[in-house]
Amino acid sequence: MKETKFKKLHEEKGAKMVEFAGFCLPIQFEGLVAEHLHVRSKVGVFDVSHMGEFTVKGPQALPLLQYITSNDVTALTPGKVQYSCFPNGNGGIVDDFLVYCLAENDYLLVVNAANIDKDWAWVTEQNKKFGAEIKNISDEISQLAVQGPLALKAMQKLTDTPVEDMEYYTVKTLTFAGVPNVIFSTTGYTGSGGCEIYMKNEDAEKIWNAVFEAGAAFDIKPIGLAARDTLRLEMGFCLYGHEIDDTITPIEAGLAWITKFVDHKDFIDKDRMLKMKEEGLKRKMVGFEMIDRGIPRQDYEVCDAEGNVIGLVRSGTQGPSINKAIGTAWIKTEFSKIGTEIFIKVRDKLLKAVIVKMPFYKG
Repeated sequence: MKETKFKKLHEEKGAKMVEFAGFCLPIQFEGLVAEHLHVRSKVGVFDVSHMGEFTVKGPQALPLLQYITSNDVTALTPGKVQYSCFPNGNGGIVDDFLVYCLAENDYLLVVNAANIDKDWAWVTEQNKKFGAEIKNISDEISQLAVQGPLALKAMQKLTDTPVEDMEYYTVKTLTFAGVPNVIFSTTGYTGSGGCEIYMKNEDAEKIWNAVFEAGAAFDIKPIGLAARDTLRLEMGFCLYGHEIDDTITPIEAGLAWITKFVDHKDFIDKDRMLKMKEEGLKRKMVGFEMIDRGIPRQDYEVCDAEGNVIGLVRSGTQGPSINKAIGTAWIKTEFSKIGTEIFIKVRDKLLKAVIVKMPFYKG
Protein backbone atom coordinates (compact mmCIF):
# COMPACT_ATOMS: atom_id res chain seq x y z
CA MET A 1 0.00 0.00 0.00
CA LYS A 2 1.06 3.56 -0.68
CA GLU A 3 1.42 5.81 2.35
CA THR A 4 0.70 9.53 2.56
CA LYS A 5 3.05 11.92 4.34
CA PHE A 6 0.52 12.11 7.17
CA LYS A 7 0.38 8.38 8.09
CA LYS A 8 2.54 8.68 11.22
CA LEU A 9 0.56 11.73 12.33
CA HIS A 10 -2.73 9.84 11.92
CA GLU A 11 -1.44 6.96 14.03
CA GLU A 12 -0.32 9.38 16.75
CA LYS A 13 -3.93 10.62 16.91
CA GLY A 14 -5.30 7.08 17.27
CA ALA A 15 -6.54 6.45 13.75
CA LYS A 16 -7.86 3.11 12.59
CA MET A 17 -6.10 2.64 9.24
CA VAL A 18 -7.46 0.79 6.20
CA GLU A 19 -6.63 0.29 2.52
CA PHE A 20 -8.46 2.60 0.11
CA ALA A 21 -7.62 2.99 -3.58
CA GLY A 22 -4.21 1.46 -2.93
CA PHE A 23 -3.41 3.85 -0.05
CA CYS A 24 -3.20 3.34 3.70
CA LEU A 25 -5.67 5.90 5.07
CA PRO A 26 -7.60 6.57 8.30
CA ILE A 27 -11.16 5.22 8.26
CA GLN A 28 -12.00 6.79 11.64
CA PHE A 29 -10.52 8.30 14.78
CA GLU A 30 -13.15 8.59 17.54
CA GLY A 31 -16.07 7.22 15.52
CA LEU A 32 -18.09 7.94 12.39
CA VAL A 33 -21.10 9.72 13.93
CA ALA A 34 -19.05 11.95 16.24
CA GLU A 35 -16.68 12.89 13.41
CA HIS A 36 -19.52 13.54 10.97
CA LEU A 37 -21.36 15.85 13.38
CA HIS A 38 -18.13 17.62 14.30
CA VAL A 39 -17.59 18.65 10.66
CA ARG A 40 -21.18 19.88 10.41
CA SER A 41 -20.77 22.10 13.49
CA LYS A 42 -17.07 22.99 13.88
CA VAL A 43 -13.98 22.04 11.84
CA GLY A 44 -12.38 18.75 10.81
CA VAL A 45 -9.31 17.77 8.81
CA PHE A 46 -9.22 15.05 6.17
CA ASP A 47 -6.08 13.62 4.59
CA VAL A 48 -6.97 13.50 0.89
CA SER A 49 -3.42 13.12 -0.41
CA HIS A 50 -4.51 10.02 -2.32
CA MET A 51 -6.30 12.21 -4.88
CA GLY A 52 -4.56 12.68 -8.24
CA GLU A 53 -3.29 15.95 -9.72
CA PHE A 54 -2.53 16.70 -13.38
CA THR A 55 -1.26 20.02 -14.72
CA VAL A 56 -2.44 21.18 -18.14
CA LYS A 57 -0.65 24.22 -19.55
CA GLY A 58 0.14 26.16 -22.70
CA PRO A 59 -1.84 27.52 -25.64
CA GLN A 60 -3.41 24.10 -26.34
CA ALA A 61 -4.58 23.58 -22.75
CA LEU A 62 -8.02 25.13 -23.25
CA PRO A 63 -8.73 23.36 -26.59
CA LEU A 64 -7.80 20.01 -25.00
CA LEU A 65 -9.97 20.56 -21.92
CA GLN A 66 -12.92 21.80 -23.97
CA TYR A 67 -12.83 18.56 -25.97
CA ILE A 68 -12.32 16.01 -23.18
CA THR A 69 -14.57 17.52 -20.47
CA SER A 70 -18.34 17.92 -20.30
CA ASN A 71 -18.36 21.40 -18.76
CA ASP A 72 -17.56 24.66 -20.54
CA VAL A 73 -13.99 25.50 -19.55
CA THR A 74 -14.20 28.90 -21.27
CA ALA A 75 -16.40 29.97 -18.35
CA LEU A 76 -13.38 29.62 -16.05
CA THR A 77 -11.25 32.66 -15.32
CA PRO A 78 -8.06 32.68 -13.21
CA GLY A 79 -8.99 31.97 -9.59
CA LYS A 80 -12.11 29.94 -10.40
CA VAL A 81 -12.84 26.22 -10.00
CA GLN A 82 -15.22 24.00 -11.95
CA TYR A 83 -16.71 20.54 -11.37
CA SER A 84 -16.66 18.38 -14.51
CA CYS A 85 -16.27 14.90 -15.92
CA PHE A 86 -14.60 13.01 -18.77
CA PRO A 87 -17.21 11.41 -21.09
CA ASN A 88 -15.75 8.10 -22.32
CA GLY A 89 -17.09 8.04 -25.89
CA ASN A 90 -19.40 5.08 -25.15
CA GLY A 91 -22.09 6.77 -23.10
CA GLY A 92 -20.29 6.55 -19.77
CA ILE A 93 -17.90 8.50 -17.57
CA VAL A 94 -14.14 7.98 -17.25
CA ASP A 95 -14.10 10.02 -14.03
CA ASP A 96 -15.42 13.14 -12.33
CA PHE A 97 -12.99 15.78 -11.10
CA LEU A 98 -12.28 19.45 -10.42
CA VAL A 99 -10.68 21.87 -12.88
CA TYR A 100 -8.73 24.73 -11.27
CA CYS A 101 -7.83 27.75 -13.42
CA LEU A 102 -4.66 28.98 -11.71
CA ALA A 103 -3.75 31.47 -14.44
CA GLU A 104 -4.34 31.96 -18.13
CA ASN A 105 -3.47 28.69 -19.94
CA ASP A 106 -2.59 27.10 -16.58
CA TYR A 107 -4.98 24.48 -15.20
CA LEU A 108 -4.89 21.86 -12.45
CA LEU A 109 -7.11 18.77 -12.64
CA VAL A 110 -7.84 16.94 -9.38
CA VAL A 111 -9.05 13.39 -10.06
CA ASN A 112 -10.17 10.40 -8.00
CA ALA A 113 -7.48 8.25 -6.41
CA ALA A 114 -8.78 4.95 -7.78
CA ASN A 115 -8.77 6.36 -11.33
CA ILE A 116 -5.41 8.15 -11.50
CA ASP A 117 -3.76 5.68 -13.91
CA LYS A 118 -6.88 5.32 -16.05
CA ASP A 119 -7.42 9.09 -16.19
CA TRP A 120 -3.79 9.82 -17.05
CA ALA A 121 -3.87 7.27 -19.88
CA TRP A 122 -7.09 8.85 -21.18
CA VAL A 123 -5.81 12.43 -21.05
CA THR A 124 -2.49 11.42 -22.62
CA GLU A 125 -4.21 9.61 -25.49
CA GLN A 126 -6.62 12.47 -26.22
CA ASN A 127 -3.80 15.01 -26.01
CA LYS A 128 -2.10 13.47 -29.06
CA LYS A 129 -4.48 15.59 -31.16
CA PHE A 130 -3.70 18.80 -29.24
CA GLY A 131 -0.17 18.84 -27.83
CA ALA A 132 -0.90 20.63 -24.56
CA GLU A 133 1.80 20.59 -21.87
CA ILE A 134 0.54 17.93 -19.45
CA LYS A 135 2.15 16.41 -16.37
CA ASN A 136 1.01 13.92 -13.74
CA ILE A 137 2.21 15.38 -10.41
CA SER A 138 0.11 13.11 -8.16
CA ASP A 139 3.14 11.63 -6.37
CA GLU A 140 4.57 15.08 -5.60
CA ILE A 141 1.52 16.60 -3.89
CA SER A 142 -0.06 16.21 -0.45
CA GLN A 143 -3.56 17.52 0.24
CA LEU A 144 -5.61 18.36 3.30
CA ALA A 145 -9.32 19.15 3.30
CA VAL A 146 -10.17 21.43 6.22
CA GLN A 147 -13.95 21.37 6.39
CA GLY A 148 -16.72 22.85 8.51
CA PRO A 149 -18.33 26.21 9.26
CA LEU A 150 -15.31 27.42 11.28
CA ALA A 151 -12.65 26.16 8.85
CA LEU A 152 -11.90 29.38 6.96
CA LYS A 153 -11.84 31.46 10.14
CA ALA A 154 -9.28 29.06 11.61
CA MET A 155 -7.15 28.91 8.46
CA GLN A 156 -7.07 32.71 8.11
CA LYS A 157 -4.63 32.69 11.04
CA LEU A 158 -2.02 30.99 8.82
CA THR A 159 -1.90 33.45 5.90
CA ASP A 160 -1.81 37.18 5.28
CA THR A 161 -3.84 36.66 2.09
CA PRO A 162 -7.59 37.15 2.70
CA VAL A 163 -9.27 33.72 2.64
CA GLU A 164 -12.06 33.90 5.22
CA ASP A 165 -14.50 35.50 2.76
CA MET A 166 -13.44 33.62 -0.38
CA GLU A 167 -16.35 32.64 -2.59
CA TYR A 168 -17.24 28.98 -3.02
CA TYR A 169 -15.27 27.24 -5.78
CA THR A 170 -12.46 29.77 -5.97
CA VAL A 171 -8.70 29.25 -5.65
CA LYS A 172 -5.62 31.26 -4.66
CA THR A 173 -1.89 30.50 -4.68
CA LEU A 174 -0.48 31.94 -1.48
CA THR A 175 2.01 31.70 1.36
CA PHE A 176 0.47 29.48 4.03
CA ALA A 177 2.04 28.65 7.40
CA GLY A 178 5.21 30.27 6.06
CA VAL A 179 5.25 27.97 3.01
CA PRO A 180 5.14 29.75 -0.39
CA ASN A 181 3.15 28.60 -3.44
CA VAL A 182 0.47 26.66 -1.56
CA ILE A 183 -2.76 26.18 -3.52
CA PHE A 184 -5.78 27.07 -1.36
CA SER A 185 -9.31 26.48 -2.67
CA THR A 186 -12.78 26.85 -1.22
CA THR A 187 -13.83 23.40 -2.31
CA GLY A 188 -14.65 20.16 -0.49
CA TYR A 189 -16.85 17.10 -0.33
CA THR A 190 -18.91 17.75 2.80
CA GLY A 191 -21.38 20.56 2.14
CA SER A 192 -20.36 22.35 5.32
CA GLY A 193 -17.91 24.84 3.86
CA GLY A 194 -14.16 24.99 4.24
CA CYS A 195 -11.13 24.61 2.03
CA GLU A 196 -8.69 22.21 0.40
CA ILE A 197 -4.96 22.84 0.67
CA TYR A 198 -2.38 21.50 -1.82
CA MET A 199 1.28 21.42 -0.86
CA LYS A 200 4.56 19.77 -1.84
CA ASN A 201 5.21 16.54 0.04
CA GLU A 202 8.22 18.02 1.84
CA ASP A 203 5.99 20.69 3.42
CA ALA A 204 3.23 18.30 4.52
CA GLU A 205 4.17 17.76 8.17
CA LYS A 206 4.88 21.47 8.77
CA ILE A 207 1.48 22.45 7.37
CA TRP A 208 -0.34 19.67 9.28
CA ASN A 209 1.14 20.90 12.57
CA ALA A 210 0.32 24.52 11.77
CA VAL A 211 -3.28 23.66 10.81
CA PHE A 212 -3.90 21.86 14.11
CA GLU A 213 -2.21 24.62 16.13
CA ALA A 214 -4.26 27.33 14.42
CA GLY A 215 -7.43 25.28 14.76
CA ALA A 216 -7.00 24.44 18.45
CA ALA A 217 -9.17 27.38 19.52
CA PHE A 218 -11.91 26.09 17.21
CA ASP A 219 -11.84 22.48 18.52
CA ILE A 220 -10.29 21.16 15.30
CA LYS A 221 -10.18 17.36 14.95
CA PRO A 222 -8.90 14.81 12.42
CA ILE A 223 -11.65 13.05 10.45
CA GLY A 224 -11.62 9.68 8.69
CA LEU A 225 -12.90 8.34 5.38
CA ALA A 226 -16.07 6.88 6.90
CA ALA A 227 -17.43 10.32 7.82
CA ARG A 228 -16.26 11.70 4.47
CA ASP A 229 -18.63 9.26 2.77
CA THR A 230 -21.66 9.95 4.97
CA LEU A 231 -21.13 13.71 4.68
CA ARG A 232 -20.99 13.57 0.87
CA LEU A 233 -24.02 11.28 0.63
CA GLU A 234 -26.17 13.60 2.78
CA MET A 235 -25.36 16.26 0.17
CA GLY A 236 -26.16 13.97 -2.77
CA PHE A 237 -22.62 14.32 -4.14
CA CYS A 238 -21.58 11.66 -6.66
CA LEU A 239 -18.93 9.05 -5.86
CA TYR A 240 -17.28 7.28 -8.77
CA GLY A 241 -18.16 3.59 -8.76
CA HIS A 242 -21.49 4.36 -7.09
CA GLU A 243 -23.62 7.15 -8.63
CA ILE A 244 -21.41 7.36 -11.72
CA ASP A 245 -19.26 4.91 -13.65
CA ASP A 246 -18.31 3.93 -17.19
CA THR A 247 -21.89 2.85 -18.03
CA ILE A 248 -23.92 5.93 -17.08
CA THR A 249 -23.95 9.30 -18.81
CA PRO A 250 -23.75 12.60 -16.92
CA ILE A 251 -27.34 13.31 -18.03
CA GLU A 252 -28.64 10.09 -16.41
CA ALA A 253 -26.58 10.76 -13.28
CA GLY A 254 -28.26 14.12 -12.69
CA LEU A 255 -25.20 16.00 -13.93
CA ALA A 256 -26.84 17.83 -16.82
CA TRP A 257 -25.73 21.03 -15.07
CA ILE A 258 -22.08 20.20 -15.86
CA THR A 259 -22.89 19.12 -19.43
CA LYS A 260 -22.83 22.24 -21.58
CA PHE A 261 -24.39 22.09 -25.06
CA VAL A 262 -23.06 25.39 -26.38
CA ASP A 263 -22.13 26.14 -29.98
CA HIS A 264 -18.50 26.95 -29.24
CA LYS A 265 -17.89 23.63 -27.47
CA ASP A 266 -17.45 20.29 -29.21
CA PHE A 267 -16.78 17.46 -26.77
CA ILE A 268 -16.65 13.68 -26.62
CA ASP A 269 -20.15 12.12 -26.66
CA LYS A 270 -21.84 15.50 -27.22
CA ASP A 271 -24.18 14.18 -29.93
CA ARG A 272 -25.10 11.09 -27.91
CA MET A 273 -25.92 13.11 -24.81
CA LEU A 274 -27.79 15.80 -26.72
CA LYS A 275 -29.97 13.11 -28.29
CA MET A 276 -30.58 11.59 -24.86
CA LYS A 277 -31.55 14.97 -23.45
CA GLU A 278 -33.97 15.63 -26.34
CA GLU A 279 -35.54 12.15 -26.41
CA GLY A 280 -35.81 11.72 -22.65
CA LEU A 281 -34.20 9.30 -20.23
CA LYS A 282 -35.03 5.65 -19.61
CA ARG A 283 -33.34 5.72 -16.20
CA LYS A 284 -32.41 8.42 -13.71
CA MET A 285 -30.39 8.86 -10.56
CA VAL A 286 -32.68 9.63 -7.61
CA GLY A 287 -32.46 10.10 -3.88
CA PHE A 288 -34.71 8.25 -1.46
CA GLU A 289 -35.45 8.03 2.25
CA MET A 290 -36.41 4.83 4.01
CA ILE A 291 -39.87 4.69 5.55
CA ASP A 292 -39.52 1.17 6.94
CA ARG A 293 -36.58 0.45 9.22
CA GLY A 294 -33.48 -0.70 7.39
CA ILE A 295 -30.22 0.52 5.83
CA PRO A 296 -29.96 0.42 2.01
CA ARG A 297 -26.65 -0.75 0.52
CA GLN A 298 -25.08 -0.63 -2.92
CA ASP A 299 -26.59 -3.05 -5.46
CA TYR A 300 -29.71 -3.81 -3.39
CA GLU A 301 -32.64 -4.16 -5.79
CA VAL A 302 -35.25 -1.40 -5.99
CA CYS A 303 -38.78 -2.72 -6.68
CA ASP A 304 -42.30 -1.49 -7.31
CA ALA A 305 -45.23 -2.47 -5.06
CA GLU A 306 -45.59 -5.79 -6.94
CA GLY A 307 -41.96 -6.71 -6.38
CA ASN A 308 -40.82 -6.03 -9.95
CA VAL A 309 -37.23 -4.81 -10.12
CA ILE A 310 -37.10 -1.19 -11.32
CA GLY A 311 -33.59 -0.16 -10.34
CA LEU A 312 -30.52 -0.61 -8.14
CA VAL A 313 -29.29 1.17 -5.03
CA ARG A 314 -25.99 2.99 -5.67
CA SER A 315 -25.22 4.29 -2.15
CA GLY A 316 -26.92 4.02 1.20
CA THR A 317 -26.34 4.93 4.83
CA GLN A 318 -27.85 6.26 8.03
CA GLY A 319 -27.47 10.05 7.78
CA PRO A 320 -26.13 11.29 11.14
CA SER A 321 -27.17 14.93 10.57
CA ILE A 322 -30.74 14.05 9.64
CA ASN A 323 -31.21 10.81 11.59
CA LYS A 324 -32.72 9.05 8.58
CA ALA A 325 -31.69 6.10 6.43
CA ILE A 326 -31.04 7.49 2.94
CA GLY A 327 -29.75 6.34 -0.41
CA THR A 328 -29.35 6.94 -4.11
CA ALA A 329 -30.54 4.65 -6.90
CA TRP A 330 -30.51 4.27 -10.65
CA ILE A 331 -34.19 3.82 -11.40
CA LYS A 332 -36.62 3.63 -14.32
CA THR A 333 -37.68 7.17 -15.13
CA GLU A 334 -41.42 6.53 -14.67
CA PHE A 335 -40.76 5.86 -10.95
CA SER A 336 -38.49 8.88 -10.40
CA LYS A 337 -41.04 11.54 -9.44
CA ILE A 338 -40.57 13.03 -5.98
CA GLY A 339 -43.03 11.47 -3.52
CA THR A 340 -43.21 8.12 -5.34
CA GLU A 341 -43.16 5.11 -3.01
CA ILE A 342 -40.62 2.43 -3.87
CA PHE A 343 -39.38 -0.68 -2.12
CA ILE A 344 -35.82 -1.72 -1.31
CA LYS A 345 -35.15 -5.45 -1.23
CA VAL A 346 -33.23 -6.20 1.97
CA ARG A 347 -32.62 -9.90 2.71
CA ASP A 348 -35.62 -10.96 0.61
CA LYS A 349 -37.87 -8.43 2.36
CA LEU A 350 -39.38 -5.42 0.60
CA LEU A 351 -38.89 -2.31 2.74
CA LYS A 352 -40.83 0.84 1.89
CA ALA A 353 -39.01 4.04 0.85
CA VAL A 354 -39.94 7.30 -0.88
CA ILE A 355 -38.26 9.37 -3.60
CA VAL A 356 -37.10 12.74 -2.24
CA LYS A 357 -35.29 15.77 -3.57
CA MET A 358 -31.56 15.96 -2.93
CA PRO A 359 -29.61 17.14 -1.05
CA PHE A 360 -30.91 15.22 1.95
CA TYR A 361 -29.15 17.64 4.33
CA LYS A 362 -29.86 21.35 4.10
CA GLY A 363 -27.51 23.10 6.49
